[in-house]
Amino acid sequence: MARNYVSQDESEDEGAIDLTPMLDVVFIMLIFFIVTASFIKETGVEVNRPQAQTAENKNAAVLIAINADNTIWMDQRRIDIRSVRANVERMHAENPEGAVVIQADELASVKTFTEVLDQARQVVPPERVSLATKSK
Repeated sequence: MARNYVSQDESEDEGAIDLTPMLDVVFIMLIFFIVTASFIKETGVEVNRPQAQTAENKNAAVLIAINADNTIWMDQRRIDIRSVRANVERMHAENPEGAVVIQADELASVKTFTEVLDQARQVVPPERVSLATKSK
């Protein structure tokens, strides 16, 4: 009579669960969520926007904020008026289909807003540059 002896190592291998397929699925899901996520862009400063009855939502690739003291903020940092165009070009290159939205404080000067608007329109078609307002 021949006896079949199974070593302890072989019996443990038969009962072990292979986690490789599960990890593959988890990594694929992680990659999917990262690729499909839409990231919220912020200017880095809180602006008290004026109200408008015709306000509508836009998909903004470039956000520019103008404070009440006429400081300009983009990408969570303060910038000079002379560098608005270069920053808009850089950010617009990342997302060419997006619009430029200017968030001007209701106490900001029209002169500063106009200068920012002119520089943005040199990069993006005028119909894709707008002023952010609050809806009534």
